[in-house]
Amino acid sequence: MIHVVFNEPDVTVINQAIELDENLKGDVVLIRDDYAVGPIQNLYLGEGREARKQWWSAVLAGGDYDGKADSGEVDDYKTVAELVGTMRRNPDEIIWIWAAQNKHDVSGYYWLLHFMKEFQGRVFILYLNNLPFINEKGQLFYPTWLSTIPPKEFLKAKKLARPITLSEFEVDPDEWIRLANEGKQVRILEGGKKLSQYGEEYYDEELKKFITGDWQKASKVINQFLSKARQTTGDAYLLWRLKKIVSGEGYDVQGEMKAMKDFEVKQKVGQPA
Repeated sequence: MIHVVFNEPDVTVINQAIELDENLKGDVVLIRDDYAVGPIQNLYLGEGREARKQWWSAVLAGGDYDGKADSGEVDDYKTVAELVGTMRRNPDEIIWIWAAQNKHDVSGYYWLLHFMKEFQGRVFILYLNNLPFINEKGQLFYPTWLSTIPPKEFLKAKKLARPITLSEFEVDPDEWIRLANEGKQVRILEGGKKLSQYGEEYYDEELKKFITGDWQKASKVINQFLSKARQTTGDAYLLWRLKKIVSGEGYDVQGEMKAMKDFEVKQKVGQPA
């Protein structure tokens, strides 16, 4: 059995669940890229992969993750090639794809499905959407991220595993291609597996609300956004957008606009909050 997840914290919690139930024993494979943002057109061709890599290079340039796009650390195509090779060499091997109800997991699922079609019947989905679980305090909650589910709760979640149907293998990749052809860069989960798309500035207006008339580190603005905004995304993307925002009129900046803790921002005097 191979478990596929889309967030680094999920690797830990799945491994903890495996320790509790030997029936879950298997390798945990992480898909690292965040397919909920950025260009996704022609991702299964070299030109599309290169365009996305160049986009990430520009987004990360000068920030906390500068150079990461070019380091080879994130190479989902290498990961999926190894996954496909394992499945071809071992006809009894199966894959469990774990996804919670968030745009990051669902976008990753859509991207991955293209490579899994030849293994129809051996690839299972565990989509934990709108399902209640018990947290560490014994309270009922509806998780939007796998990593927030206590490991023991995964022993119940495993019952949700079901094969991805032939119909899903036909329809879902077409939906991903449709989204790719729209040419937009921000994907938002509307419910179920339905994604809507918006321009790269989607988070800007909400992000602006956390820039006040007082000097604040960029890191504080971003952390405020992450803790209070209804729709959030990765801090690297938010840092890129914050730099775009404060480069315009209406804002003061002190320090070097590089990493989140390198500079401070505030509204100019007389600007509306």
